[in-house]
Amino acid sequence: MSVDMNSQGSDSNEDYDPNCEEEDEDEDDDPGDIEDYYVGVANDVEQQGADSFDPEEYQFTCLTYRESESALNDQMASLASIIKVSHSVAKLILVHFHWQVSEILERHKLNSVQLLDDARVQPLSSKHVMAHSSHHCAVCMQFVRKENLLSLACQHPFCRSCWEQHCTVLVKDGAGVGISCMAQECLLRTPEDFVFPLLPNEEMKDKYKRYLFRDYVESHYQLQLCPGADCPMVIQVQEPKARRVQCNRCNEVFCFRCRQMYHAPTDCATIRKWLTKCADDSETANYISAHTKDCPKCNICIEKNGGCNHMQCSKCKHDFCWMCLGDWKTHGSEYYECSRYKENPDIVNQSQQAQAREALKKYLFYFERWENHNKSLQLEAQTYQQIQEKIQERVMNNLGTWIDWQYLQNAAKLLAKCRYTLQYTYPYAYYMESGPRKKLFEYQQAQLEAEIENLSWKVERADSYDRGVSTGLGFCFSIRSSTTRHTVQEGLIRIC
Repeated sequence: MSVDMNSQGSDSNEDYDPNCEEEDEDEDDDPGDIEDYYVGVANDVEQQGADSFDPEEYQFTCLTYRESESALNDQMASLASIIKVSHSVAKLILVHFHWQVSEILERHKLNSVQLLDDARVQPLSSKHVMAHSSHHCAVCMQFVRKENLLSLACQHPFCRSCWEQHCTVLVKDGAGVGISCMAQECLLRTPEDFVFPLLPNEEMKDKYKRYLFRDYVESHYQLQLCPGADCPMVIQVQEPKARRVQCNRCNEVFCFRCRQMYHAPTDCATIRKWLTKCADDSETANYISAHTKDCPKCNICIEKNGGCNHMQCSKCKHDFCWMCLGDWKTHGSEYYECSRYKENPDIVNQSQQAQAREALKKYLFYFERWENHNKSLQLEAQTYQQIQEKIQERVMNNLGTWIDWQYLQNAAKLLAKCRYTLQYTYPYAYYMESGPRKKLFEYQQAQLEAEIENLSWKVERADSYDRGVSTGLGFCFSIRSSTTRHTVQEGLIRIC
């Protein structure tokens, strides 16, 4: 298990500095989100085999600033030479069409003038505005010399001073390719070679360069900026999907499509709704953050200091479930009831107040389990460090080799993967409609939960179980893969 599995991406890249790469030179409901994490992998399962298939496997490359800038410039230069436009105009066209070169060339072949109009770099002939005969700026209402009037392809003339202020203010606000003509209702974008000479100093030009690079990468369908704090790396893929990627510089783990924390098997749109709801209802759910509960048998106060939900009272030795406080013996059955929310079938016939209470109760049920697994991940990260220290101590004392103790490290890593997957099944289950598919999903979720708690119990007590830990690894991995694979095959992963 690694701590970075709990990391969350920073939403801001405003302070991104391309120069820092030199130090490490050696080293809303988008339609696409509905076709979410596991869409298109059913064939992979058949080709690779059920045992070896890992739904998280995804090919990607980590690029430095210079590497990504070079790749962007190569695409720009190639397109500019083909359609006979300047480099700066070619960049604006690529940004508008998300760097889909084949689509741009097809549109250029059909109607080159319409292509430029669609990309907002040149208006159609009928939209041209003739330059005024008088040397008059429409912004400051001053008469200026003709050589001090500047305009884009739309021929809307403004004085140089107004253009300078316009561009400077927008760059200070973080604008890159978003700078457009000052004329009312004119949407023409300003090429970078038009803007650079208008900026007052090198500092402002450096900012504009960074914002342009940010916009180029964010508009590219195969690239994503790493959301890690102050990280300059860019992730490149061949086919953009909502899959797990990890930066090789800062080790940030995130979803390629939405740049949020890795959230499989829940899709991007659903996790956005869930995180928004959690933020809105966080005050209501504050009581859940308490770390202590009373033993259901002897009522002594117990603190949870490990990731496993299988608790044993230190006083009366009663085994119970941390989540529901039920006898742990009942959790050994095939169906792990603790993970399934039991809805009131008659709630639609009750008052609005009763329905509101039921809705809150349902949310708190799923939130508590989602948050509990997140806390378990953090506690199990500490357990993993203790295992590492334990292995090193035993090897130094000639009690086996690193290879002999590898099974224990593998168990802790698998536990982290399974726990993370299980955590994100709860937001998905919360938005699912009741029915046979939800029952099947809950059944697989329950199996995974039961095996995870069994494995967690053994890992935390590895001294007494020794190699008995390894007996549950294959089964736990199999259930995790089965849960995700059946989610694809049954068509469950979608916005419900």
